[in-house]
Amino acid sequence: MLMDNGPWPWGMWGIVSCGPYFGHYFVLLYNVTRMILENGFYVIESKRLILTTSQAEQFYAEHKGKFFQNRLVSFMSSGPLWTYILCGDNAISRWRKLMGPTKVLKTVYDEPLSIRGLYGLTDTRNCTHGSDSEENAEREIQFFFPEFNIKKWYETEHDFFRQDFVEFDHDKLKHVICS
Repeated sequence: MLMDNGPWPWGMWGIVSCGPYFGHYFVLLYNVTRMILENGFYVIESKRLILTTSQAEQFYAEHKGKFFQNRLVSFMSSGPLWTYILCGDNAISRWRKLMGPTKVLKTVYDEPLSIRGLYGLTDTRNCTHGSDSEENAEREIQFFFPEFNIKKWYETEHDFFRQDFVEFDHDKLKHVICS
């Protein structure tokens, strides 16, 4: 179980979604990664991928039938995504704060230095996604990182992260245990 309120709360994942219209994909990826690190998150895993339409529909099944569902699925399957498993103190609430509100136009004025305030284009093309609960974090981690074993990570690596015995590997775009 991922924890957001315990003594060492973990547990969320983030997705940086950069469609083809972001001509400066790597600049955006660099800037968002920098913001993640500057805000004290650990990156447990990261992965670049391109969702098929079917995968995007499966991931956003909860929005089936809503007016924005087709736009959201089209956007999420339109180009490369970079996904992260993030962790740290109060990770879910802190990541959601760093992302900023979903409504981009309002966010540009209310939270202009949030990720969505800086890089969001519209409410459905808002640059990031984040889990809203421990349960959704677990489900979403398994969707994007089926090879990742949460229990095994807690048993073998958790203490290294908790004690800050890790460093960020810029080539792998994730934290690794110090040698």
